[in-house]
Amino acid sequence: MDTISLWQLVALAAASTLVGFSKTAVSGANTISLAVFAAVLPARESTGVLLPILIVGDLLAVLVYRRHAHWPTLLRLFPAVAVGVVAGTVFLLWADDAAVRTSIGAILLFMTGVTLWRRRIAEKVAEEEDETATEEDETATESEAGRGTGRTAARGYGVLGGFTTMVANAGGPVMSLYLLSAGFRKLGFLGTSAWFFLILNVSKVPFSVGLGLIDARSLLLDACLVLFVLPGAYLGRVCVDRINQKVFDRIVIGATVVGGLQLLLI
Repeated sequence: MDTISLWQLVALAAASTLVGFSKTAVSGANTISLAVFAAVLPARESTGVLLPILIVGDLLAVLVYRRHAHWPTLLRLFPAVAVGVVAGTVFLLWADDAAVRTSIGAILLFMTGVTLWRRRIAEKVAEEEDETATEEDETATESEAGRGTGRTAARGYGVLGGFTTMVANAGGPVMSLYLLSAGFRKLGFLGTSAWFFLILNVSKVPFSVGLGLIDARSLLLDACLVLFVLPGAYLGRVCVDRINQKVFDRIVIGATVVGGLQLLLI
């Protein structure tokens, strides 16, 4: 890892703040952070630097939304995700920076298209959900969330989520699209996502160390950046209750598209 200039450090600090915001407000926004890290640092090495920062964000998100997780969905996803993590590890053994960026960007855009198509079909056969539901309604909805997608969809999203999170910490957008397509509302979405990524990212640490992606130098940089996650997480918690459900969905999808395009163009 080469010497980092002041402006690069500022960019990484801003991206770390966005990690905190994405964990407590808009998960899809995290793709912008990984694109910044991949632009400032070598794409392969950036994954090792970003992983501990993501874990800190996951811990903060679990503290805030731990009661809203939908565990049946999590248990259904983890076997497929494990397959994806192994596939991603194998991919990283030979992939260079260009291959990493292009592959992840293409997958994100493809999954966005699939999700939009699925949602369009679903809207034709079901009435639109009430956008003025209260928090109590959201909590009740969590017990039913996940029924909108079958096991095949869960396996597909799970494998892609595991692969993309291992290769470039880009599993957030894939899982965001899955949770949206499964009908999760804001609190269920954030609680399920928080627990999912805390467990997943912690399990990735041994793989990342074994691949040489996490070492003393990367951890030193993490020590400088991790404090910027805290204000981002606080800002996200303050903003999330003010975001309309339809706007929330659109922001997640829009951030995913932006992140995918950034990875393809940088």
